[in-house]
Parts: sequence; C-alpha cells; structure tokens
Amino acid sequence: MPADEEKTSPVHDRHIALGAKMADFSGWQMPIEYAGVKAEHAAVRERVGIFDVSHLGKALVKGVGAKEFVNRCFTNDLNRIEPGKAQYTMCCNERGGVVDDLIAYLKSDEEIFLIPNAANNAEVVAMLTEAAPEGIEVINQHTAYGVIAVQGTKSDEVLTALGLPVGHDYMTFVEATWEGQPVIVCRTGYTGERGYELLPQWDQTGALWDALIVAVEEQGGLPAGLGARDTLRTEMGYALHGNELSADLTPIMARAGWAVGWKKESFWGKEALEAEKEAKNTRISWGLDVTGRGIPRAQCDVKDASGTVIGTVTSGTFSPTLSKGIALALLDRGAAEGDEVVIDVRGRDVAAVVKKPPFVEVGVRES
Repeated sequence: MPADEEKTSPVHDRHIALGAKMADFSGWQMPIEYAGVKAEHAAVRERVGIFDVSHLGKALVKGVGAKEFVNRCFTNDLNRIEPGKAQYTMCCNERGGVVDDLIAYLKSDEEIFLIPNAANNAEVVAMLTEAAPEGIEVINQHTAYGVIAVQGTKSDEVLTALGLPVGHDYMTFVEATWEGQPVIVCRTGYTGERGYELLPQWDQTGALWDALIVAVEEQGGLPAGLGARDTLRTEMGYALHGNELSADLTPIMARAGWAVGWKKESFWGKEALEAEKEAKNTRISWGLDVTGRGIPRAQCDVKDASGTVIGTVTSGTFSPTLSKGIALALLDRGAAEGDEVVIDVRGRDVAAVVKKPPFVEVGVRES
C-alpha cells in the first residue's frame, strides 16, 4: 500500500454500517463517534464501551538477547517486569524528545511485542532495525493484528460472555484463543476505567468485533469512537503523543519520569534527560480545572494573575463527566496546585485553577 494512501481498519465496514462519523487519524479512516461523544463517554464511565483501535502500530523484536537490546533503546526498564507483563515506555531521540510512547509486551527474553502509535510505527521500527545487532530481528506487524479495546466496569462480563480470560492483574496479558483462533488479552487501556485490549489476527478482527458488540449491548454499553477516547484520557491526564509528548517534548516535561529507568546504563536520550532532570528548568505538565465559561483548546496561552504568559495548553476539551472545560498545559516551574490562572480562549480570558490530574476518580487498577 502506498505511504500516502488512506488506510482502513479490518472492521471499517462495521463502522459504516453503524453510521459512524469517520475522519482521518494518522492516515487511517477511523470512527470519531457513533451515538455522540457524550453518550459514548458516559457508557464507558458507567457501564462499558468498545473501541476499534486497530490503527495502532504493532512490531515484534525477537532473537537471542532481544530483551537486553530493547532495554538499551527505550526509557523504561524491562528488568522491572517478568514475561506475561506489559510496560509503558518511550522511544526518545538524542535530545530526550519523545519519538513515540508505546507499550512493550514481554513474551520472553527473546521476544518482545510492541504497540507504538499509528503515526510513529514505521519510525520506531526503522530506528530499532538500524540499531539491531546481528541475530536480532525487527518485524513490522502493523496489519498483522487488529486491536479492540473493551473499557468500563462491565468489561469483565463482556469478555466472560465470549469465554475469554478475565481478572488478571493490570498490565498483564494472556495468550488465549477464541473460536479456535489466537487472541492476546491484556489488562490495559486509555480511559482510566477497568478494561482490556484484545489483539486478534487482522482477518479475525471483524468476527470478534461482531461478537463483542452483542455482549457490550447486553450490558447496556455502546461502541465508542476516538472522540470519547480523547475526552476519557484527558479526564485522566494521560499524555497523547503530538500534544503532551513529541520530538521536542520530553518525558520529564510530561511528568512521565516514572517510565524512565534512570539507573539503567544506557537508553536513547539518557544523557539529555539526565541533564534536564538536574537543571529543572523546563516547563512541566499540569491540569487546568476550568472555573469560568469556555472550553480551552491546544495552543491557548495560560496567564497568571498579573497577565504574564506562563504556559500553553497542550490538550483541552469539555469534560462530559464534570460538565465543564478541562485542560492539560505546560506551565513554568513556578506554577503550583491551587494557583488561579486564566486561559486565553480566542481572545477571551477564561478562569481556571491549576490541578494535578486526574480530574475524575481512577478505576483502571481495580482488581
């Protein structure tokens, strides 16, 4: 497929049949909403929702020493986990900027499965391929697997209805089968709710989606698009690559230093990040709890009480749970929780209070 040709997921026809509003997302035609963002958001927070996120990247690194190789590349420390667990990590450039944030599934010391963001899959694969020593193979599997996220308090009931495994710990995965076909079931997600991400083979994704839709509807849930996915993740304060993270924005700026193995001997960008950590002179991410009337958007200036610009919004939205505006923003180091600020929304000052996310109660790690 040519690089500039728009791509579609393996359940694209199902989205069309459901009347989804489609839009381009990193070169993929993906559903933004079906019944509406507010309804889909509420379904996930209160019951269960199902997302097609098959546009996400996939890659496999395998060979003797694969774990050690990946550990020398990405920020987090794979020695913190054991086979059967997944880990949030970042691929950085030499300046410490984030090329991509991704999930690494540790299958064994010789096999690591990766889920990068859709737009960055090819670059991550290329960087790994260039750095790989002899005996280490890096395989682009972007369209080898679909990805379906089942998120919400009723997600266990949905998977149980299909005979899929549930109840394993957060950030662990099980290699199971459904209808005789392999599917990976991982306790991960991007909504702040209890949930799972399922990885069937690409050509089996449609059948699994159909069965899940039935089970989700039986629990009062809804199919949900990327619009609700964004409002849900913003309520949690989760970083989005291209907004809170980028080639110019570092893990430290995004408050993601917890995903850096500082004691490791090496990883891409280590020297730059250590210098930044020591200097403590970059802006860092905060939440903004809007108290005025208005919805902040990315790139809006943030000002202190004196009118001095102290930062910029990286993500802003209307929170369906709170029925008001919320935002994530990069602010000067002098900012503190509880500070009153104003956001310049199209030339109009909108009052807000600095807050450390999440904005809502967290349920993602519930057992």
